Amino acid sequence: MLPHTKTGGAKRRVAAVLALLLPLAAQAQEYVRPAADLDRLTQELFAEIQSDQVPYEDLYETLLQYYQTPLSLNSASREELRGLLLLSENQISKLLEYRQQRGPLLSLYELQAVPSFDLRSIYRIAPFVTAQAAGGANALRGPLWQRVFKEDNNALFMRYERVLQTRKGYTTAPTDSLGQGPTRYLGSPDKLMLRYRVSHAKDFSLGITAEKDAGEQLLWNPTARTYGPDFLSAHFVLQERGKLRTLAVGDYQLQFGQGLLLSSGLQVGKGAETITTLRRSSVGVRPYSSILESTFFRGAAATVSLSPTVRATGFVSRKRVDANVQQAADSLAEFDEFSSGFLLTGFHRTASELANRQTLRETVAGGNLGYTSRSGHLSAGLTAVDTHFDKAIQRRPELYNQYEFRGTHNLALGAHYSYVRGNVLLFGETARSSSGGWGTVNGVLASLAPAIDVSALVRHYSRDFHTLYGNALSENTRNINESGLYLGLKLRPVARWEVSAYYDQFRFPWLKYGVGAPSAGHDWLVRVAYSPTKTSLLYAQIRSRQKDYDASTDQPAPLPVPTTRQSLLLYYDANPTLILGLRTRVQASRYREDNGPWQRGYVLAQDASVAVGRRLRLTARYAIFDTDSYDTRQYVFEQDVLYAFSVPALSGQGTRIYGIAEINCSRHLTFWLRLAETHYRYQNTVGSGLEEIQGPRRTEFKAQARYRF
Repeated sequence: MLPHTKTGGAKRRVAAVLALLLPLAAQAQEYVRPAADLDRLTQELFAEIQSDQVPYEDLYETLLQYYQTPLSLNSASREELRGLLLLSENQISKLLEYRQQRGPLLSLYELQAVPSFDLRSIYRIAPFVTAQAAGGANALRGPLWQRVFKEDNNALFMRYERVLQTRKGYTTAPTDSLGQGPTRYLGSPDKLMLRYRVSHAKDFSLGITAEKDAGEQLLWNPTARTYGPDFLSAHFVLQERGKLRTLAVGDYQLQFGQGLLLSSGLQVGKGAETITTLRRSSVGVRPYSSILESTFFRGAAATVSLSPTVRATGFVSRKRVDANVQQAADSLAEFDEFSSGFLLTGFHRTASELANRQTLRETVAGGNLGYTSRSGHLSAGLTAVDTHFDKAIQRRPELYNQYEFRGTHNLALGAHYSYVRGNVLLFGETARSSSGGWGTVNGVLASLAPAIDVSALVRHYSRDFHTLYGNALSENTRNINESGLYLGLKLRPVARWEVSAYYDQFRFPWLKYGVGAPSAGHDWLVRVAYSPTKTSLLYAQIRSRQKDYDASTDQPAPLPVPTTRQSLLLYYDANPTLILGLRTRVQASRYREDNGPWQRGYVLAQDASVAVGRRLRLTARYAIFDTDSYDTRQYVFEQDVLYAFSVPALSGQGTRIYGIAEINCSRHLTFWLRLAETHYRYQNTVGSGLEEIQGPRRTEFKAQARYRF
């Protein structure tokens, strides 16, 4: 064997790449990143949607940021590679070893020579990574203002949405000058969104987002903190300026440790990806440009390198949040003004919703001190988050609220760690809030063999543990009042086949809303996936979840009884030709309370997409659904305009169809048009309350334009 000199190693890498490219004659050496198929990737990561409260906007926005500013495989650290959530710890270790032994990758094609990287893994990460160098040479590219104006990743998005039928909220009589009269939406039924962003990986990001929801008004009233659209967001982020690693001004997100105190962006939780999504990564300060109105910080944050192995992050945020503020009825009450809780919908359409808009001022400050060994195998850190409100939080006097956060101040302190040795990764985080409550999450990922990965995670969040921006893995929507054990498994018995499974057992030591006693439950999933070709995917999935809920009776104090939901999913995604794509989905579930009768529901959906020349692509779906009740409603992923999402809940009986046209007018301008309609059988109305529509149909129109500068 030749000695591994710099020249000899380069020659062998070139030879290896050329050998890999021989089957791909006519292909250029530099891999052209494909468009990100966010819908398919989301379906691969998530197990089954059982709620419309999943923050897909945040997930899509994180994937969009990776797509617009791809991660450089030649310079990314272990923690940054973990942040993708698409690579196993063994794959990350093998990539880092390959880089150390052979130098930087010449092309993404070279990933085929990295041990443990199969074609499916390469195709999954390809839209979000690059083999080109990133960072370290920003000063050589000219002044910042020139880099901003000359950046290719520079685009303006404009989106319009509307339900074509008239809803009840737009037909009732308007209120009088005193606010009296029937409740109605005060604005138009049009939903508008504008987003501009220019960014370069490891250099800068500048963005502005504006949104008006359907029913909201376009007003200019600075005294009411209204400046046209109901929601405005902006950020400016600088990166890699010597010891200053990141500086963010405006809106931003933070993630450290396992997300117990600070969590944002790409969180999947319990899903069909049973290994890589279990652990989180300390990606630190990230720009925010989504349209969710409650999951970000507003102010400034900075990360500096104190040494090659130690980084410090400090941040301060001050913003107003929605809350229902009330005056104390008793002069001896503890608080003169208080709020019963936060309102997270982001809707400000009616007089009552406007009255709750930005009534609570929130100030958050804190930081993180992190250490990463030179080898990258060990990392640890300390986090502090101090939160103040100008009015007290005081929940309703219900027994299940006894240990909820109350008052104006919460200080949370935590420590996190991760250690990798060989094919085993240990990770965890423990924190304490000012109430005295504790939260801890600790896990292990291990590759027992090249084709066998396992995971385990233990969590405990006491009933008085309060973390307002945390989102570690849990069965609850918040990290409070829960203990659990998660076990995951992934097998690749033969080429192109993959089996993933998990079992999660949990208990809730105190009462919850709708559960009048301590309770417990379990959740398990098995998915078998087969990839006939490098671009096609077939999988079958079974999931079962049992939890306790109060029985549906007329008793004044009903006792919790076990409820069971079981589901089956069959999915096939293929491209028979270069211009034709097909997706078939069969989804069914059944639900019962205690030992009562089973309720059932199903949906059958067929998608087709075809490219008509180079300037037009058409996509359509036809679906039929039938459910016995709302408890067996079916949440179904749908393709949408670029970087938008649609997951409607289908209940009752009927059909759902949609069509999308993507029109590439020029290198700079692209249009998307989408029309979707749900037709219900045996119904004279659709929806309820102010969303009620007379008739059996609901039709949605959406248009989007993107201009690349």
